[in-house]
Formats: sequence, C-alpha cells, structure tokens
Amino acid sequence: MKFFDEAKIEVIAGDGGNGVASFRREKFIPFGGPDGGDGGRGGSIWAIADRNLNTLIDFRYTRVFRAQKGENGRGSDCYGKGGDDMELRVPVGTVVTDLATGEAIADLDHDGKRALIAQGGQGGLGNLHFKSSTNRAPRQCTPGKPGDHRELRLELRVLADVGLLGLPNAGKSTFIRAVSAAKPKVADYPFTTLHPNLGVVRVDHERSFVIADIPGLIEGAAEGAGLGHRFLKHLQRTGLLLHLVDIAPFDPGCDPTKDAKAILKELRKYDQALYDKPRWLVINKIDLVPEEERQARVGALLRSYKPERHFITAAVSGEGCREVTYAVMDFLEQHRRHEISDSAG
Repeated sequence: MKFFDEAKIEVIAGDGGNGVASFRREKFIPFGGPDGGDGGRGGSIWAIADRNLNTLIDFRYTRVFRAQKGENGRGSDCYGKGGDDMELRVPVGTVVTDLATGEAIADLDHDGKRALIAQGGQGGLGNLHFKSSTNRAPRQCTPGKPGDHRELRLELRVLADVGLLGLPNAGKSTFIRAVSAAKPKVADYPFTTLHPNLGVVRVDHERSFVIADIPGLIEGAAEGAGLGHRFLKHLQRTGLLLHLVDIAPFDPGCDPTKDAKAILKELRKYDQALYDKPRWLVINKIDLVPEEERQARVGALLRSYKPERHFITAAVSGEGCREVTYAVMDFLEQHRRHEISDSAG
C-alpha cells in the first residue's frame, strides 16, 4: 500500500429539517389548536482515530462527505427524524485543520479519540411552540438551520519517541533494522527510503520505545531539492532526534562536517521548535574508516558539531547500536518522570 500522509476533503453536515404549521383536525373538535412538530436535527460528521489504519489513502479519491439531512416536522405533534451522524476513521496521529482559517480543529493522538469536524444544523420549530393565550392559532414556523460546510486538510504525523535525521544513504534504515524488527529497504544508492518507517525498539522485556526513520534530507530541501521538507513533520512529536552522519562517504570529496551542518540549517529553516529539540550525534559507518584515521575524522566532526552527546556505530554489523538504545531509553524515562512531576506540581 502506498503511503499517503496528506489529504484535502470537503465535509458537509446535514441541514436541519423544517418546522411545520399544522392544526388538529378531528371530528367534534372544531378548535383543535396547533400541532405542527419540529424538524429533525441534521447529521454531524466526526473524525475518529483508528489504530488499525496507517495511511490516509482512503481520502485520496473520495473527497466529499455529506451527512444526512433532518426530516421535516409533521402534524399531530410529530417531530422529524434526526439525520444519522457520519464517522470518518483516520490513522492515530492525524491533525485536522480548517483550510479557510488555518485553525487546527483536532489532534487525534490516541486510539478511539473523537472530534466533531462538522456540526449538523438545528431543526426548525413547529407552530405548536408559538401558541399562547393571545395567539391560539399561530401560523408561524421556522426553517431548519444549515449544517456546517468546511474544507479541511488532514495531515498524518506519525507517533514516535525518537526520530532519525540525516542525509540520504547515511545508514538510517540500516540502523533501524539493527535495533528493531522493522525491515525498511536498504540499498547502496541514495533515497532508498521514500516514506517514513516505524520500528519498536525493545530494550528489555518491560521497556521499549518507537523510532521513526524518514527519507533523507539534502541541502536545498527548503527550496524543494530531493524530497524537500515534506516528511519532517513526522519528527515533530518525537522527544529526541538522532542525527546520523556517514563518516566514510562514497565520494571522497564530501565533507561529513559540512554535510552535517547543512542538515541542521535545513532543519532550522523548516521549524525552529524542531531544531531546538534534544539532538544527539550518531557517527555511523566507522567500520569503513581505517583505524589509524578514525580518531582524526571523529575529532574533527565533534569539534565543529559540538553535540550534546555522541555515539560511534557501525549499523551494518550492529556495533555500538545497543549502547545508543540504552542511552535513549534512559533519556526518555527521565523525560517522562519530569513531565509527571511538572504536572503534579
């Protein structure tokens, strides 16, 4: 199945039914009075997060959704039937935004969460509501109100604790294969990853976290080079970024330090908040560097990058990967404890 993480849809809630002006007509009751019922309410449209979905492909071809209208009222005090609500099931992590105002309507960040995205119209009043001691035969009634009509953008942002960042062919897919059961495509050419991949990293029987691998960034992504910034939104929910740098690029003219700084520049162009997230440096493919050159290459990169923490790995053999996962797990647990204490305080 292809991965679709954006969709534009039109939602039209049901109009309310009209109230009716009617009078009681029965034998031997010449002045029965008003008995016009109210119109039924229009159906509303709800978005519901469903953990069994992982893409917005269902909204690629079907883009207009209409809820049922309410029935008109009838005589004999009969109210119109309300329109049935419509439910749109979306993947967990979907953000719903109103295209006209830019307002975020809902963030469906856990399974089963519901959000009202289009309110059905209220039914009109029948003439029985207008009777009084001075108006015993009212002929007034009101029409039903129209339902909401909106154009919305659905945007899927995957739920992960840790995000992998780096140039194409930096070894991100190999790293996620080494630390989790995920099996993304791996090849010796750039842009083998064309959509986000998620993997569950089990540190032990009771502790685990979710890691996300997105397609690689290149310099000029802000201007649309490569795959652009399209997939960076999938890192916005993460608590930690791992920046993988290829210390032994195929092209001898490439400078790992310059490439690493170019990625940070693109990250800052996209979102300052994402740039400010905790970020660790993972120096990958150390096994491809001769032993006598390793210290000099790593030292030059660290002096320029100045990371908060750094690790040295060879993801293809798994060397150094377990140390990274244990450190990440400790960081996430400490972060969660701080969040709990802050909310309790």
